[in-house]
Amino acid sequence: MTVSEARLWAARLGVFMVPGLALWLPSGYSWGAALLLLAACVSVREWWGRPLPRGTWWLVVSFMAMAALWLLEADGEWAWRTFDRPSKYLLVVPCLLFLLTCTPRFAWLAMGVAVGGIGAGVVGLYQIDWQHIDRATGYTNAIEYGNLSLLLATLALLGLSLLWSGWRWWQRLLLGAGAVLGVAGSVISQTRGGWLALLLLLVPACIWLLARSRAVKWAPLWVVACVMGLALLGQNATVQQRVALAWNEGQTYFDQKDMQNSVGYRLDLWRMAWQLGSQRPCCGWGQTGYDAEQARRVQAGELPAAVLSLHHAHNEFLDAFAKRGLPGLALLLVFYGIPLWLFRPAAARVRDGAGRVDRESLVLCLWGGLLPLSYAGFGLTQVFLAHNSGVMFYLFFCAIVFAMLQARRGLVRGASRV
Repeated sequence: MTVSEARLWAARLGVFMVPGLALWLPSGYSWGAALLLLAACVSVREWWGRPLPRGTWWLVVSFMAMAALWLLEADGEWAWRTFDRPSKYLLVVPCLLFLLTCTPRFAWLAMGVAVGGIGAGVVGLYQIDWQHIDRATGYTNAIEYGNLSLLLATLALLGLSLLWSGWRWWQRLLLGAGAVLGVAGSVISQTRGGWLALLLLLVPACIWLLARSRAVKWAPLWVVACVMGLALLGQNATVQQRVALAWNEGQTYFDQKDMQNSVGYRLDLWRMAWQLGSQRPCCGWGQTGYDAEQARRVQAGELPAAVLSLHHAHNEFLDAFAKRGLPGLALLLVFYGIPLWLFRPAAARVRDGAGRVDRESLVLCLWGGLLPLSYAGFGLTQVFLAHNSGVMFYLFFCAIVFAMLQARRGLVRGASRV
């Protein structure tokens, strides 16, 4: 095997493993990332100093924005642990540059998504049926596991439906199984925040992106399919019970001021985060100040003692506002906004020189756009980026999709000129 072949195989396996092992193994999301980082370091001479596609540095800026956001939370205490979270946003950059010079075929990523969705369902069903636990958690916690399961299912469904004729029968089978088992993983995790994100953000955004691209004449069928899918999901007994419980907890909180439930915790934490951010909008309270104020309110009886184990506001945007003020909130919006702009399905990204739609480019744009949209939706009820599973999957999946989109556009433009 030549050096070039070894680099390509490392890229292929890394790209497959990032989504493929995400929920199969403990820290499964890190295995592919580690392989890509190793390959990037070994082959640094191959990508260092190469001209970069348009938009690359904007994506790097979005990663740097989030690294800066975590550094703002250091509160002046500079220790090795201070750099744990920011370092992930820095280490993905060489992997991105490596993938831009050594890009595997799209099928490696698509099959990784399919296998990842299958793993989500298999692990969750094993925990429910054999370990007899009430709520599937995977190897992380129920919320992160359920949200990633739902995201993998959505990605698999998009890849299957938009590229149906381009897949072989076994690839269709894998993608279909990934979509079904990914949804199953979400349901048995009982993660209501993911369902809320699906209802409020993911499905409408997906339909809008399809219509915006003008790439499919049967976009209205997606509306029908999504409505039917949501209706079927709503018939599931677990979903009905969890939604009814959330409704009852909300009513209890507003009618009786009862904070001793999941919804009550969140509403009180949201209120506190808003108050803290409003008091110090320029710089926020930092993690230390946030924890101290939370403890003070618990001692004063304003918050239940159970929230002391929580070190965030259970809302990505309010948490950033409370701890880092308006600058922190702005950096978070930059982190989500730049990839959303870079992956928008404009004609220049999804059509060839003859004006024909390239379905693979379209899927890559949709996958890249749905990533920040889904995380923003999940962030309404959870600080998803405070967990390794959320951070690692977002960063490396985003880098992979961007590199593949650039390679695909170069291939399509080259073919259209022949």
